[in-house]
Amino acid sequence: MARARGRIAGAISVFGELLITAGVVLGLFVVYSLWWTNVLADREAAKQGDRIRDDWANSGPGALDTKDGIGFLHVPAMDDGEVLVKKGTDTEALNNGIAGYYTDPIKSALPWHAKGNFTLAAHRDGHGAKFHNIHKLKNGDPIVFETRDTWYVYKVFNRLPETSKFNVDVLQPVPKESGKKKPGRYITLTTCTPVYTSNYRYIVWGELERTEKVDKNRTPPAELR
Repeated sequence: MARARGRIAGAISVFGELLITAGVVLGLFVVYSLWWTNVLADREAAKQGDRIRDDWANSGPGALDTKDGIGFLHVPAMDDGEVLVKKGTDTEALNNGIAGYYTDPIKSALPWHAKGNFTLAAHRDGHGAKFHNIHKLKNGDPIVFETRDTWYVYKVFNRLPETSKFNVDVLQPVPKESGKKKPGRYITLTTCTPVYTSNYRYIVWGELERTEKVDKNRTPPAELR
């Protein structure tokens, strides 16, 4: 009987140690996913951002797409600093701590187009988490996009806190779910929700209020001062 009890106690002890080990491994994975990937992504995004600014400084005027990116997103309410914007929304691209723009030739537009919807996606958690604080945006908040020669100043006019990940209508040139019915110059921010999941999408819509030419000192518009 004593020997059996000893075996049971030993088994319980081993099981307990396995649970502790599993907990440590899980904890390390969470740290890696939610902290270390942010560190790595922010480093890579900073390098890429420096590269595009060097390109701007050493090339002529214009707002052309390049392999390094088209500009920087500034959203004061999200408090995420400047976010480099590049072509494409695949996971590999977004893992570099950037925002990507959708490239559907029928639906998507760029800020300098006369009409259309400039549609962007970024991670909410891990890999830079550039849209982590998207829920802080309210109607009337500014969204500013910076290119080599122009500041595009948008104002938030509507939000959709939860929708299906398959709902592509939010990206339409005229996003009717936002309440708009006529063509305009819109911006749409998309990311995963709830926090730490990818079950649904969180959507924010803005409309272009004005543009400002970039001066020699790259003085930001009033919304960023």
